[in-house]
Amino acid sequence: MVSKHLLTRFVNVTRPILHRPRPTNLCAYPDFFAHKLQTRRYSDTPPPSAAAPASVSLPSSEAPVYTPPSVSNLNSKSSLNEAELKKFAAIAETWWDADGPFKPLHAMNPTRLAFIRSTLCRHFGKDPHCTRPFEGLKFVDVGCGGGILSEPLARMGATVTGVDAVEKNIKIAHLHADLDPLTSSIEYRCTTAVLFAGGLDLDLSEWTGVNKVVPVEEKLVEEQRKFDAVLALEVIEHVADPAEFCKSLSALTNLGGATVISTINRSMRAYATAIVLAEYVLHWLPRGTHQWSSFLTPEELVLILERASISVQEMAGFVYDPLTGRWSISDDISVNFIAYGTKNSE
Repeated sequence: MVSKHLLTRFVNVTRPILHRPRPTNLCAYPDFFAHKLQTRRYSDTPPPSAAAPASVSLPSSEAPVYTPPSVSNLNSKSSLNEAELKKFAAIAETWWDADGPFKPLHAMNPTRLAFIRSTLCRHFGKDPHCTRPFEGLKFVDVGCGGGILSEPLARMGATVTGVDAVEKNIKIAHLHADLDPLTSSIEYRCTTAVLFAGGLDLDLSEWTGVNKVVPVEEKLVEEQRKFDAVLALEVIEHVADPAEFCKSLSALTNLGGATVISTINRSMRAYATAIVLAEYVLHWLPRGTHQWSSFLTPEELVLILERASISVQEMAGFVYDPLTGRWSISDDISVNFIAYGTKNSE
């Protein structure tokens, strides 16, 4: 049990530093790219040890040092490794437990949906105040998990396809969606024992190496599957090659369509809150859920998306107030942030 005193000490870490109105496009501000661009490959300087409370003992493997992904057996630049698959498969059955390992996502979901509703209604010229503003639009939720984002999108009228790496996730998503007529039409995609991320569909039914490599996005493209909006929330930090992953997302997006990605900033503050606090102090997430070296800075994400023909139009942060237990949208992108972009060319 964490004392209220210790929790209060983290308030000034998790609250936004500035309380000014959120701009419509942070990328338009000159100071957004003012400092030197960091890169994943060379970002091997750990945050100060003071970021972790003295009472918390972090294993050396969790120190924020870049570790190249182990993908020597794969014939693609982008994939999830076996460890990532096992990590999420182990807790798949708890997706709809609001007090379980996915409690932070359940708490954050209304705030994520508020951003999505606002930006996509503006993008598609829809009324954000109507009950089903996304009627007639096709969305794909990449890394859908148990469907906690797919279901509310379907209730808002979208025709939703959910794709995930873990077969257990898809089964849970199917079962839960069938409980509500408004969500039973969601199409969930997962083949046999499938691993999907950044363009890979791996048959891992007998783990003796990689048995089958079939790009999921290519299958969807071959089926002439295009979507008005492509969403990948809290996924890109778990793929080995974010650039290839974003190219895959772009390939699924209609020309003029929208792409929404959320992730965690690779900052010292994110290490202190998203890893030390969330995993080792408050135990909101299983230890080892995140690797600091796999996070992306907002600048890196913008550049990666630009190279994938997606122009970022708006970016915002999500901040958590530990005293109220609520998330809110902010212009503070130092930890959790979300980006909305448009596809400007094929």
